[in-house]
Amino acid sequence: MTGNTLIAPHGGELIINMASEAERPALIERAQGLPQITVGSRQLADLEMLANGAYSPLSGFMTRADYLSVVDSMHLSNGLPWSIPITLSVEAEQAELIKEGSQVALVNAEGVLQAVMTVEEKYGYDKEHEASQVYRTTEDAHPGVKVLYAQGDVLLGGPVRVVDLQPQAFAQYRYTPTQSRQLFEERGWKRIVAFQTRNPVHRAHEYIQKCALETVDGLYLHPLVGDTKGDDIPAAVRMRCYEALLENYYPADRVILGVLPAAMRYAGPREAVFHALMRKNYGCSHFIVGRDHAGVGNYYGTYDAHYIFANFDPAKLGITPMFFDHTFFCRVCDSMASSKTCPHGNEQHVTLSGTKVRQMLQAGQMPPREFSRPEVAQILIEAMKQPVA
Repeated sequence: MTGNTLIAPHGGELIINMASEAERPALIERAQGLPQITVGSRQLADLEMLANGAYSPLSGFMTRADYLSVVDSMHLSNGLPWSIPITLSVEAEQAELIKEGSQVALVNAEGVLQAVMTVEEKYGYDKEHEASQVYRTTEDAHPGVKVLYAQGDVLLGGPVRVVDLQPQAFAQYRYTPTQSRQLFEERGWKRIVAFQTRNPVHRAHEYIQKCALETVDGLYLHPLVGDTKGDDIPAAVRMRCYEALLENYYPADRVILGVLPAAMRYAGPREAVFHALMRKNYGCSHFIVGRDHAGVGNYYGTYDAHYIFANFDPAKLGITPMFFDHTFFCRVCDSMASSKTCPHGNEQHVTLSGTKVRQMLQAGQMPPREFSRPEVAQILIEAMKQPVA
């Protein structure tokens, strides 16, 4: 297989911002004399995504033109679709000490060098405007808005060269876009559908994955393992669920499990587009969009994440979204179905709220087999007994 069999990365090529082994010594030495900026877990995740090319075509944190264009139009300043601002903030006092055109060292909480950044611009921004545009609310009860309001008042924009990465949990599944593309090519796959999840996969998710898999060469099950809300199921537990599910219910030669190191923004519709573009960089030609994708609370309509794709030129977007309605087991149909295929009323559908499922699992009760595979439910029950950090 040649490299041109897969979908092209966003912008045409993978922009790898990881320093080469030849570059690293000079960057590390130079960083010793640079001002230091301590970055948190979200920026560490962003640095990894910039390093491995998952954020292509970005070469670093957004300058003002790209930032404003993304916030207001969901496109980069060059017209390429991009829906979430990727930014680095600092407090005003620290920004005063940094000159445009100079370099800074980005370090983690322990002071370990992560990247060297060239600060092309420093600029103020309107947090409430970003919140209303990106998250569709200015309420700090929204987890994404809360993070936005807590960050610094000045943004630094410019390219980065990453010299080190955050601890590599799930290393055996942590494929870079270059590696996932190689895996797809080795298997002879050209049409690959990606599935984004931050939750365990229950029967409804399994159903839409398998429906999509009927039409493509392979499925890339790609759970997000970066920062999530405190009440989300921990990544380690979710990964055990995925492993059990794939071992028992999926064809091994048609599914690859990998992890996405990005942090959740909970930006609903905009994040659905963002998730699709990242999977395009990983080599996927199709992307599953379900109900309330990347949603939280009642901030977004059930299918807003479907409707938002109409705002983009399909050719510029590149990846093909696959839209699925709410799915469930219907007792009368005696099968999994959706509102598109089932004529029966809600009273015939086996559906459970997230709260109800959690209550059952905490009590050691198995949800109905029509809702969750027993292997998955058992892992979750055990985890509820002894929570994993």
